[in-house]
Amino acid sequence: MIQDLYKVERKAKEEKLSPDKVKELRLKESLPVIKDMGKWIFEEIKNTLPKSQIGKAMAYAYARWDVLSAYMHDGNLQIDNNLVENAIRPVALGRKNWLFAGSHEAAARAAIIYSFFAICKKH
Repeated sequence: MIQDLYKVERKAKEEKLSPDKVKELRLKESLPVIKDMGKWIFEEIKNTLPKSQIGKAMAYAYARWDVLSAYMHDGNLQIDNNLVENAIRPVALGRKNWLFAGSHEAAARAAIIYSFFAICKKH
């Protein structure tokens, strides 16, 4: 089901649809998949151990269903937050490395250099 949702997103991207058209496409093709997934989670959550990985995932999705499916009503929103996660990954990976910069001044210089390269990448 999740693959089907991403197929719709891929189709919208390939066709370079406007946000309004993306919304139309999502409501036409993704909404039935979302409804089926919601029904499946509602049925299966009863038969799943709550502390199992799938049980936790179902409980998370069930409790946040409206928020998880809100992207369908706005063509400007993405289906996931991968862009943000990719943008902050260097900070998360470097966090432990910066503990061993040698000194406070060295850590400050490293931060300046990382900031400089981040701005360069952005531009």
